Amino acid sequence: MVAAPQKYMLTVDDYHRMGEAGILSEDDRVELLDGEIWLKAPIGNDHSGGLRGLDYVFNAAVRGRAIVDTQNPIRLSDYSEPQPDLVLLMPRADFYRSAMPRPEDVLLLVEVADSSLAFDCTVKLPRYARDGIREVWIVDLVHRRIETYNAPVDGVFTETAVVARGQSVSPRAFPDVTIAVTDVLG
Repeated sequence: MVAAPQKYMLTVDDYHRMGEAGILSEDDRVELLDGEIWLKAPIGNDHSGGLRGLDYVFNAAVRGRAIVDTQNPIRLSDYSEPQPDLVLLMPRADFYRSAMPRPEDVLLLVEVADSSLAFDCTVKLPRYARDGIREVWIVDLVHRRIETYNAPVDGVFTETAVVARGQSVSPRAFPDVTIAVTDVLG
């Protein structure tokens, strides 16, 4: 009897060993999602400018209440370790040196999307909901807006909103922090 081919899924530990062995380097723009390595698109000026705006605003607004982390991995599961553009993390004295942040540590996750918009919405967003990330924002550089996703239930965000230029948005974890869409989009 011949068995049908099966896909081999890399674990986060396999992924890290690939880095240690030099198969992947720190300069490789890749991330692990559901056991598969995905190449990330190069970052353009609009993307990096939007991310810098978010970083600047959040660092001033949540200092001492959250850790603002940009383009670093979070461990969703044994098979997924994406590198979102920005996350607000629960404060920890060791700044997550002893272990990668997990979904329960994430107060807000933000993806800045231009060429990656379809991928972020159809591939990453459902994974974030499935793994219990409480709140996700997609900074949509194509349509010049911020989409918010909250309250994941059974792998689906049950509350969504679109925030346009001239409006503001606040993370659920910090309702006192108001982010003007123009501060992010220019």
